[in-house]
Amino acid sequence: MAEQRQTGPDRQPDSGSSRVRAAHSGSADARTTAGATADATGELARALGRDVRGEVDFSAAGRALMTMDASNYRRVPVGVVAPRDADDVAAALAVCRQYEVPVVPRGAGTSIAGQATGIGVVLDFTRHMRTLLDVDAEARTAVVQPGVVLDTLRDAVRPLGLTFGPDPSTHARCTIGGMIGNNSCGAHSVAWGTTADNVHGLSVTTYDGAALRLGRGWDSGAPAGLRELVDGHLALLRTGFTDGLPRRISGYALDALLPEKGVDLTRAFCGSEGTLGVLTEATVRLVDAPRARALAVLGYPDESAAAEAASGLLPLGPLTVEGMAEDLVPPGHGLPRGGAWLFVETGGDTAAEARAGAAAVLRAADALDGTVVDDPAGMRALWRVREDAAGTATRTPDGTEAWPGWEDCAVPPARLGAYLRDFRALLAAHGLRGTPYGHFGDGCIHVRIDFDLLSEPGVRAFRRFSEEVAELVVAHGGSLSGEHGDGQARAELLPKMYGDELVGLFGRFKDLWDPAGGMNPGMLARPDRLDANLRFAVLPREKIDVVFGYPHDGGDFAGAVRRCVGVAKCRTTSAGSGGGVMCPSFRATGEEAHSTRGRARLLHEMLAGEIVRDGWRSPEVRDALDLCLSCKGCRSDCPVGVDMATYKAEFLHHHYAGRRRPASHYAMGRLPEWLRAAAPFARLVNAAARVRPLAAVAKRLGGIARERDIPRLAPETFRTWLAGHLRGRTEVLATSRTAVLWPDTFTDHLSPEVGRAAVRVMESAGMGLVVPPGRVCCGLTYVSTGQLDRARAVMRRTLDTVEPLLDLGAPVVVLEPSCGAALRTDLPELLPDDPRAARLAASVRTFAQVLEECAPDWTPPRLERPVAGQTHCHQHAVLGEDAERRLRERAGLEGELSGGCCGLAGNFGFERGHYEVSVACAEDQLLPAVRTAGPDAELLADGFSCRTQLAQLEGHRARHLAEVLAEALPDDLSRE
Repeated sequence: MAEQRQTGPDRQPDSGSSRVRAAHSGSADARTTAGATADATGELARALGRDVRGEVDFSAAGRALMTMDASNYRRVPVGVVAPRDADDVAAALAVCRQYEVPVVPRGAGTSIAGQATGIGVVLDFTRHMRTLLDVDAEARTAVVQPGVVLDTLRDAVRPLGLTFGPDPSTHARCTIGGMIGNNSCGAHSVAWGTTADNVHGLSVTTYDGAALRLGRGWDSGAPAGLRELVDGHLALLRTGFTDGLPRRISGYALDALLPEKGVDLTRAFCGSEGTLGVLTEATVRLVDAPRARALAVLGYPDESAAAEAASGLLPLGPLTVEGMAEDLVPPGHGLPRGGAWLFVETGGDTAAEARAGAAAVLRAADALDGTVVDDPAGMRALWRVREDAAGTATRTPDGTEAWPGWEDCAVPPARLGAYLRDFRALLAAHGLRGTPYGHFGDGCIHVRIDFDLLSEPGVRAFRRFSEEVAELVVAHGGSLSGEHGDGQARAELLPKMYGDELVGLFGRFKDLWDPAGGMNPGMLARPDRLDANLRFAVLPREKIDVVFGYPHDGGDFAGAVRRCVGVAKCRTTSAGSGGGVMCPSFRATGEEAHSTRGRARLLHEMLAGEIVRDGWRSPEVRDALDLCLSCKGCRSDCPVGVDMATYKAEFLHHHYAGRRRPASHYAMGRLPEWLRAAAPFARLVNAAARVRPLAAVAKRLGGIARERDIPRLAPETFRTWLAGHLRGRTEVLATSRTAVLWPDTFTDHLSPEVGRAAVRVMESAGMGLVVPPGRVCCGLTYVSTGQLDRARAVMRRTLDTVEPLLDLGAPVVVLEPSCGAALRTDLPELLPDDPRAARLAASVRTFAQVLEECAPDWTPPRLERPVAGQTHCHQHAVLGEDAERRLRERAGLEGELSGGCCGLAGNFGFERGHYEVSVACAEDQLLPAVRTAGPDAELLADGFSCRTQLAQLEGHRARHLAEVLAEALPDDLSRE
């Protein structure tokens, strides 16, 4: 064990610290105690429920959601408590102390070293203790609870011209408490330092119940014996820590307690990873935010060249100097020439001043190429590329999985170039690959490496590499952690950096705060082995029999689930100006179980079978997936491309195999069949739907929410109209201007006016149209309800019908975005062995895309009016919206459509029990955007669901872009 290796003259007995730790360790001597603790779990839960006002969750789902953070590690908690205030924290600690159960404080769970996982009781601060208590603009301080999200604080103080300096890439979801626990830094630390540099005072409750207020000086909350410990080791504390290293985050900051450094207890507590006490309140420092910013983007041959240049730019006073290589940059990035880039941000009181600073950087830099970006949209786009790197780096260019097992070290900035060359050589010597990126101005590097963490030899190799790279970092004068803490990933290696004597002192420091060893055992002091508790060890090694092909994961469902590494971009509370979609149900509920990450965690535990034990029949997974809208937003917005809509369909297929399904699956899942059967009686059906008692019965039988109106059927289907419109036409058009028009179910039976308008516009552009000769269906409704066998049968029949048209090589224009997305993705992934599926998927185009491709010289009518409305979530995620944006611009339709999801999402918003969440999703972006639009704004929504949601919730009539353009065409064009 690690504690046996940490020997030295100052190594002391653990006193009482072994008691709680032994009860929850994996040692043979502890198994009887652990069994007794397991027997007492129910009693513990009841005691917590009695004494704590916040939620107490010991369910399988609640525990499963907290087994992992954004690291390689997994530890199973006994239960989860969401305290409401500091008194609740004290009450929870008292109960846990009584039952000798350890405690793990947790924020957003984005830690990448494993310190946000733990045995015992997890304290979740994101539910209640997330209030910004006070802001003092004159003193430049703010008082926050630990669960406050960083961006919530920054947004609140922005009108005052202030900000909180540290800003990790997870700023939209990480909490201040988590940042203090890990001493987080972010991109702007070259200007504003680490979290420890920006904390003024802390309120802390220790495991033994002491309430401390930490500040400067020995009388500001120091536990008994701490001054004597420091005074007895002054020489060691003065010589054992590396100076001149801005990102020294590893270990405990005991040097902050030296008299010449002001005995700063707050700084000593920062970075303690929840091992000393529970933070209940923090007073943080604020800094002046530049009124304007600009970005100098500099291109270099490789990352070593960029790293060597970074430190030379620091005298120019930049706000940040970030670096990344081409491996992590998407195609079409528009960056200057080079194989690696520095992003150097400058600030000023005016845009001109900020731009002048960036221009000075450009002149001073010895770069291959460079440019200055100062428009806010352009800078946001570049920063999104950098911030998403923590996710995109988890796949190498050939799709191999890469992991954060060695992430986050730091060396002196002037040494960074040399370190990176040695690091690359070490990777090559071990046969590994990784792409370094990160905070080059501070000498801090992130990297995901393609370790094999699924086999015993691979894990042994992971350990050997970690030991050798730790020695390399130390040889360059660096710190094993340069930002996110040591956690389980690096704490075992701290003797290589600090030596046994100082690490022994770390253990004694921990014991003064936590003599019972109840705070986050296994982290920092007496750490667990770096190759223990790996989250992959519990997953099945054989491929699971599934229906989808999972082409990007080698056909392996477990590999698809492993995609979620926990960066938690799905936990952002607003899609913001980026126009993102993910994750509408989380933004509606705020519940981890309803985030993409939460659902992925439950699927992981379903495959593990330890906590979630019913496999595909799991009610925990079913309940979490119930509020997944299948919007596919995660497919594009998640940095690692988790596709929860597909996972949900797969799960529902297995969950209901051989069992009765919910009524909505039969009613709305088989919608194409019902609509075809009802088409001859459309007027009668519409009349019956207007009779409330009849409609109520139909909705009850069909599993439809009582708040919903049943959509009106078209008296004449689009196919019927189109057959008459095309009858007798014999002209032959050039293949390059001919398209196959897909008569999707929604356009055919529910909104044929969209199809008629599209035909009019495309014919005005000189295009010829071909229609599939028989019945076709993309299978969307079957897929979304998990009826995958029926979906594949429908898709095969469709391919039989359209096969002759595929030989034309013509694009297939699909007017309904959800159907287009199903053809583009679900079709080839459900029928991976049918080459026709891939051919049809590659042929799919949206309305604007087909006009741009087949009629590039066509000029749309000029409308000169603003627009409001929404880009369909499936279009955003799968089909792309650039062509639609360009077409709107050419037509004089000004403005951007909102992002997000309308909340109806096909059958979701119509299903009984989903109405409130559906409305909440619409209130996130769509409805506010429409309400604030001017009276002359054109409401656009290409999706039938989006138009229906607007009509039913607000009484607004939105239209497909084709309808708006068709209306503006000259009257002399035929209007059949």
